[in-house]
Amino acid sequence: MSTTDAGFPVITLTEAELDRFVTHAPTRGLLTGPGLPTDTDLLTFSLLRTHGLRTLGDATDGPFHRAEELRNRLVIGELLNPAGMERESILLDGATGEITTAYLFGPSDPRPFAPSLGTLLRFAAVTEELAGLRGRFASLAGRYGARTVTEASRRLLTLFEEGTDGRVPPYWKAAALIRPLALIAGPGTVSGLTLDLPVRLLDQEFGPGRVSRFEEVDFPATLTHEPTRRFLRETGLPEEAVLFHTDTDVPLPTLTEYFTTEREDYPLDALPAHSCHLIRLGRLVEDNSLVIDGRTGAILTFSELEATLYPLNTDLSTLAFTLWLLHHERTIDEHLGHELTTDAYDQLAAAMIRTLTSLDPTALAPDPDTHGPYWTNLFQDEAGGVL
Repeated sequence: MSTTDAGFPVITLTEAELDRFVTHAPTRGLLTGPGLPTDTDLLTFSLLRTHGLRTLGDATDGPFHRAEELRNRLVIGELLNPAGMERESILLDGATGEITTAYLFGPSDPRPFAPSLGTLLRFAAVTEELAGLRGRFASLAGRYGARTVTEASRRLLTLFEEGTDGRVPPYWKAAALIRPLALIAGPGTVSGLTLDLPVRLLDQEFGPGRVSRFEEVDFPATLTHEPTRRFLRETGLPEEAVLFHTDTDVPLPTLTEYFTTEREDYPLDALPAHSCHLIRLGRLVEDNSLVIDGRTGAILTFSELEATLYPLNTDLSTLAFTLWLLHHERTIDEHLGHELTTDAYDQLAAAMIRTLTSLDPTALAPDPDTHGPYWTNLFQDEAGGVL
C-alpha cells in the first residue's frame, strides 16, 4: 500500500492486495493507479491505512451478524459527519464496483451512495467546489439571494445526475437541495450583524402578518446593541417557527423581569448574574427561553430546569437564518413527498448542520455541560420530528 502521491496524501493498493476482494476492473484500475485521497471535506479513506481491505463480515461479526449477501462488501472509508454525529461507513461491492453506506455498529442496511468509486470521488469534488464557490460554481461568488440558491442547486443536481440515470442517491440529493441554501444571505456589511438577509425574506417564507417587528418602546434599557435593535425594528422574527415562539403580547422583558412577573415560583437566585442584561425573545422547546445579550447581541438559550445558559447563535441574523432554514427544509421535503426524511433522515440532518455552521460556527459550540451543540442535538432528533 502506498500513501503519498506528488506531495498529496493518497492511498493506493497493490494487485496482490486486491486479488481476494476486488474483481471489478475499473475499480481495480483506480485503486492501483490514481488511488484514493486520504481525506476530502466529506469523506475519509484513512481506515485503509489502519485496517487494510476488510469485509463487512470481518468488521462486524463480533457485535452484529450481517446477512450473507452483505458480508463480502468491503469497508473502505467513512463519511466525515459534523461533530457530535455518528460516522457512517463507506462500503464497496468488489464485484460490481457499487458504493453504499451503512452504520457498522447498528441495525441499518446499506444505502445507495454512488454507482462507482470514480463517480463518488466526482460527487465529493463538485460538492467541495460549491462550498468554495470555485470551479463550476465560481461565477456565483459574491452573489446571494433566492435566484442564486436556485441556480446553485440546479447546477449541483445536474452534475449528480450525470452517470446515475437521473437517480441521485439521498445523501447527494440532500447536498444539492440543502447546501446551496447558505447562499440566501451575504455577509453583514449593511446590518452590522453576521449576515445581510434579503429584504422581506422572512415575510415571504412565513407569510404576511406572521413576522413580528418591534418598536423602540418595546426595548428594555439594557438592550444597548444597536444592530440588534435595528434588526428587531426593521426585519423582525417569525411569530411562530419550528421550535420557537415569539413573545408578542408585551414589551420585551429582561430575564429578571420575566421570571419576576410570569414565573413567581422560580427562584431568582438561580438566574445568571447578568440576567438584567439578557432580554427574553420567546420560548424554545422544553422550557428553554431564547434570550439576547443586550450588550453584545449574542443569542443564547436559558434552560429553566438546569438554570444554565447555552450558546445558540452568533446574533439575530444567524438566528433568523436558522429558523428560515428549518422552515424551508420542510417545504422542500414536502415537495419531494418526504423522501429525504423517510429515506435518509440522518444524512439530511448532516447536510442541515453543515449548511447552518458554514454561516454560523457558534451553532456548533458545545454547552458547558458537554451535552453537545444545541442545534446538532435537535436536528438529529428524528423521533422529535424537527426536520
